[in-house]
Amino acid sequence: MSVTLAVLCGFLLDLVLGDPVIPHAPHPVVVIGRCITKAEKRLRSLFPDTEKGLLAAGRVLAVCIPLLTFAAAFAVCAVTARLHPALGFCVQALWCWQALAMKDLKKESMNVYKQLTQGSLQGARRAVQRIVGRDTENLSAEGVAKAAVETVAENFSDGVVAPLFYMLIGGAPLALCYKAINTMDSMVGYKNEKYLWFGRAAAKLDDAANYLPARLAALLWIAAAGLAGQDAKGAWKIWRRDRRKHASPNAGMCEAACAGALGVRLAGPASYFGKPVEKPYIGDEGRPVEAEDIRRANKTLYIAGILAFCVGLILRAALLLLWR
Repeated sequence: MSVTLAVLCGFLLDLVLGDPVIPHAPHPVVVIGRCITKAEKRLRSLFPDTEKGLLAAGRVLAVCIPLLTFAAAFAVCAVTARLHPALGFCVQALWCWQALAMKDLKKESMNVYKQLTQGSLQGARRAVQRIVGRDTENLSAEGVAKAAVETVAENFSDGVVAPLFYMLIGGAPLALCYKAINTMDSMVGYKNEKYLWFGRAAAKLDDAANYLPARLAALLWIAAAGLAGQDAKGAWKIWRRDRRKHASPNAGMCEAACAGALGVRLAGPASYFGKPVEKPYIGDEGRPVEAEDIRRANKTLYIAGILAFCVGLILRAALLLLWR
């Protein structure tokens, strides 16, 4: 019951306030990121700079970082709960809060919306640069809006549904374990010269960890689209048709549902680090993506997030009752 209440508190706090800023207390993801950086440097010095050596080093990283994160978080939760149940509950609730990113995702994407509606393309490019990995300096207003919409849809899975999924199963420790996997992928899971071999295990592990949450997120997005007054049938159609067009086995799930719900075409060619990358389009070419689509995507994000929490809570309660 305490875990369920901690998840409830964390979700509501994120829904209303966003990611907390605690003076002199580093965010768990920041700590995990520093550990990954130090571990990468150490492992590269221990293993030979060959394909096999880098693969082995990357596998060690992919195993150790999530396991150590889970063990450390579990130990802290256990110790604080033993000191006082209220203290243990507060730690769980805080970490559940910090594992979620729905409010901040809306905030950052709506900053893009604000700049676009004020007519500041340069400001919109700077704002969207904070939340995407592609080059933004030459994006048109439509390109900026499309990038923001794609980010909202794609990050609904790994910023909301996946951490919620894991915290409902194993509380804050398992949620932070997932965040460690996701952070590791965002830092080393690239297919470039530096990380092609070293980051392969991290990327595969992230794909596995997100496989079920990504598909649940897409179905929740489709349901939320209907509640938001968007095209739920279109969302279902495009999700069924285009969900596998993305290079990632998971990233295209919500993106396809979002494209169908809004009646727009997302994805397509983009530039990364100065190099053009050909990517297939997702959705039908109906109308241009506009700034208002960012607001529409965020409306669906919030409805889908609340649906995810309610469904997850009901399923957890049902399983606990069956277990007893």
